Amino acid sequence: MNIEAQNDDGMPRQWGVLVVEDDSRARAFFEASVQRSPRLFWLGSAGTVQEALAWLANTVTIPDVLLVDLGMPDGTGLDVIRDAVARFPGCEPLVVSVFGDEENVLASIEAGAVGYIHKDAAPEDIAQTIVEMKAGASPISPMIARRVLAKYRSLQSAAMPGGVAAAPGAAPEAAAEEADRGLLSAREHEVLTLIARGFSYAEIARLKGLSVHTVQTHIKNLYGKLAVHSKSEAVFEATRLGLLSHPG
Repeated sequence: MNIEAQNDDGMPRQWGVLVVEDDSRARAFFEASVQRSPRLFWLGSAGTVQEALAWLANTVTIPDVLLVDLGMPDGTGLDVIRDAVARFPGCEPLVVSVFGDEENVLASIEAGAVGYIHKDAAPEDIAQTIVEMKAGASPISPMIARRVLAKYRSLQSAAMPGGVAAAPGAAPEAAAEEADRGLLSAREHEVLTLIARGFSYAEIARLKGLSVHTVQTHIKNLYGKLAVHSKSEAVFEATRLGLLSHPG
């Protein structure tokens, strides 16, 4: 679709945006960005999967863009993506999530997502990203792109005659291990390393010149990426993935 698409009256086309996000601050951030753009208009937001599905089932306005998180309190944003594209084929979903693993990325693409932005790399002007997507772009964070390419290479290696056949699974495992190293942002890795060394949140904040709240946010994000719920689990999983050196 061309960025200069016009309505029948010759005026530039505006695109309606529905946001599905359980974090109220993120919703407010997205709304403010959309409201500032002359090319977009705000349709509304939902904080749960069920709210989003109800909105899609009852709307009289077809959404052009679905800005959606995956980790929702009552399920996954994948269900919202599938329902949106099934009901409205012209709707283009853009995922903005803390999850950066290839499983969630590929599942989102298969469900109908046109772009995938990692929350750590979310642009200040998300509206511009949406407009560019409606112009034909497929926005994707560099870290996400790297992981998808690593997955593609591992699948390609597995399909090649010879090579991997002599040592089944060797190449995919190596590619997956390399991809795992890009799972955490540099700041998240710093925080995790200090956690592993026994530092408290307050000590990490002081060492890195951050607020305790910011440290807690980084920890929440890395918990989501590693699919863990405690500091000890985070250290164990990160060590298993090769993100941290083995103790000793």
